[in-house]
Amino acid sequence: MSQRTDSAIAPEAVAPKLADGVLDLNTVPGEWVNGCRVFIHYNGPTDQLSVMCTGMAVLDVGASPHEPHRHPEEEFLIVSEGNGEIYCGDETTQVGPGAIMYCAGNVLHGIKNTGKVPMTFYWSKWQAKSAQ
Repeated sequence: MSQRTDSAIAPEAVAPKLADGVLDLNTVPGEWVNGCRVFIHYNGPTDQLSVMCTGMAVLDVGASPHEPHRHPEEEFLIVSEGNGEIYCGDETTQVGPGAIMYCAGNVLHGIKNTGKVPMTFYWSKWQAKSAQ
């Protein structure tokens, strides 16, 4: 990951096609940015997508990976540990383990740890080849 002031991850459509396989936290380096540890598992094109970007983040108490933002890719956020809030569209929802957000492309969204322990979530965002 390059130097950044927030942990918004840019999809890499010009990267090599993603390879089949399994990655775990022993093979994926993490980077600390503003109270957020970010792990990028996959980021690049696939046979059917111009780009697929997926990974995991661990937020310190009170942290957010970045301000609410929008991008052309659709996205899922899946909370696995901790509590917080997800902003999607015009709505803020309190979330905990098992909560899943879907957000269409170009919809404003964000996540923040409002709990008392670190919050772990996974994200996946993608753009179909026909959407270019």
